[in-house]
Amino acid sequence: MREVEVVGVRVEMPSNTPIVLLREADGERYLPIWIGAVEATAIAFAQQGVVPPRPLTHDLLRDVLAATGNEVDEIRITEMQDNVFYATLVLTSGVEVSARPSDSIALALRTGSRIVCAEELLDEAGILVPDEQEDEVEKFREFLDHVTPEDFEQGQA
Repeated sequence: MREVEVVGVRVEMPSNTPIVLLREADGERYLPIWIGAVEATAIAFAQQGVVPPRPLTHDLLRDVLAATGNEVDEIRITEMQDNVFYATLVLTSGVEVSARPSDSIALALRTGSRIVCAEELLDEAGILVPDEQEDEVEKFREFLDHVTPEDFEQGQA
């Protein structure tokens, strides 16, 4: 397993589909995962530190885990089958729960949990971005600095 960091979310054109982009912590590979608009908003909220007046689903899950004495140890993005990604929530108690990567990432950002990805998955679906292409990634980061959760609502780009 390799640790990855959340670069951010954006809308992929022309399909108008949100993606979350992960980057290998100690490497040059990126992993794009297509996600739903609701999950994109949840990830963007967490990255921007937005605290809703009432808990959203991922906030609720975080609060339920805390209220029951559980913590998220790490998020594992484990595999891809038929272009569908799979993840596992690993609790400090040792319990493992199957989950979607988008929900797992949204929860990890709320709990400060580590996100790791299977080496084989990075080999299969990761995109190598050499240093000379890093300026494109920087443009993406600039985009992320200006995107708002409302950008992921239906019908908007």
